[in-house]
Parts: sequence; C-alpha cells; structure tokens
Amino acid sequence: MSDEHLTDPATETFVAHRNLLFTVAYEMLGSAADAEDVLQETWLRWVKVDLEQVRDQRAYLVRITTRQALNRLRTMSRRKEAYVGPWLPEPLLTAPDVAQDVELAESVSMAVMLVLETLSPTERAVFVLREVFDVGYDEIAAAVDKSPAAVRQIAHRARRHVDARRPREVVSASETRAALESFRRALDSGDLQGLLDVLAPEVVLMSDGGGIKQAAVRPIAGADKVARFMVGGLRKNKLPMVVGLTVVNGCPALLVHLDGEIDGVMAVRVEDGRIIGLYYVRNPEKLSHVESETPLTLR
Repeated sequence: MSDEHLTDPATETFVAHRNLLFTVAYEMLGSAADAEDVLQETWLRWVKVDLEQVRDQRAYLVRITTRQALNRLRTMSRRKEAYVGPWLPEPLLTAPDVAQDVELAESVSMAVMLVLETLSPTERAVFVLREVFDVGYDEIAAAVDKSPAAVRQIAHRARRHVDARRPREVVSASETRAALESFRRALDSGDLQGLLDVLAPEVVLMSDGGGIKQAAVRPIAGADKVARFMVGGLRKNKLPMVVGLTVVNGCPALLVHLDGEIDGVMAVRVEDGRIIGLYYVRNPEKLSHVESETPLTLR
C-alpha cells in the first residue's frame, strides 16, 4: 500500500482496523508470520469489494480475515504434525497498554493460546470471535459458513472446553514479575534450590526449538526434573548469557541473550506465587517479532 493511496476509502478502512484484524488472525493461528500473510490476503480481497454494497465494513473485514485464517489454520495443522518437538505459539513483544487490558492479555497469553490449540479450526474461530471480540452470532455464522444456531452450539462447546483447561484465575502482572525475578536470580547463579523454591511441584516445561535449536523433544514435568534440566543446560553452555525482563503476549516474560544474540523467550504461567508452566521458545523462525524490538499494539 503506497502513500499515494492513503486517502483511498478502502485503504483508510483497512488501516483503521488493521490491529483488530491482526489480533483475530494471530489468536486463531498462534503465528504472527502467518497472521501477517492472512492480512495480506485479506487486503487483496478487500480492494476488490464494492464498498457501496457493504453495510458494516468492520464486520466484512473480520469475515474475510476469519475465512483466510481458517484456510491457513487447516494448512498449519499438517505442518505441526511434522514439527520436531513441542509446538509453541510465536511470542509477541507487546506494548504496555495490552497488559492493561486484562481480558485481551489473558486471551493472548501463552497458556491460553496453548489451550486454543486443542480446539478444532472452526471451534477456535468461533471462540475467538465470540469470547474475545464479542462478535454477534449472525456475523460469526457468515464468517464460518454455519447457521447462527450451529454457531451457538459450537460456542458453548468451545467455551466449556477452554474453561476446563485455562488457568483457574488471572494472575496480576506484578505477581508474575515477582516469580520471574526469583527465577531469573536462581538461573543467573545456577542455584538449584532457588529454582526449586520458585517452581511449583507439578511444573511443566515445554521448549520449542523447531529442530533448529536444541530443545527437549517432550515436555518435562516436575520441579526437580525441570530445575536440573535448566541448571544442566547452563553448565553445558560456555557463552555469556544475559536474561532480562520483557513483556510478551501481554504478560511479563524473560528474554534470553547468548553472546549478544537472542536465544529465546521464556513465558510462564504462575499460580499461588510459583511457576506452574514454563514455555521456552528457541526456534529462531518464531523470534522475528521479538528481534524487531518494536512492541505490537493489539486490537
């Protein structure tokens, strides 16, 4: 989209809703790169639309985005079947105002995004549109090619599924940050007991190297195993490591640098002041939106 077209009505409308469309696509796909591709596909279809025939331009754009994201989601499911090790959502460096929107921050958190992975493509689309963006059943029905009655049933089923698996309560950013600080201090010093103190007994570590970076090929469960895995990895590593706090997916997280280069992002799920879920994304193909150091403003 060149500057000379910025006054074009179609362009103005698309730009005005771009953050919303990106967030819809990202929550459906868990991949910022694929969400950007969906936006490009949405734009190519949008510029061919006769705007005079469109009653609600925002709803129409969401409909196009949803359909393109559903097509992409079905393709991605085949890619994930061949993926090496656990698949984690692509982390997003997010602006502070995202964390202030508690509902949005929870919906894009690594823990909830992983729950969304367990839904079927249509269930995920319906859940995201209804529960996160409060889109009406008639509009969702048009987007997913279902009747409004069917969409209501799908929404109920998806909500029940997500509620049974999502974190029990929303944890404040300050509580998450405190747990991360304790974790970081123990990690910096290689303090095994310090790690055990901040990890919940039933903690699960998932690491995503995508077959490019070394990572555990299966989730690691239990505080002792996770702590020893982390400390053992530090002892093997001979490069200088710097671990800093950042905000990823609307929540405090850790950004890890090795020898001055980004090695990965650690997101966490915290309950009762201790880390119960640890998600380490090392796949370099998923770190481009963190490397850019430009926080995204969602919705």
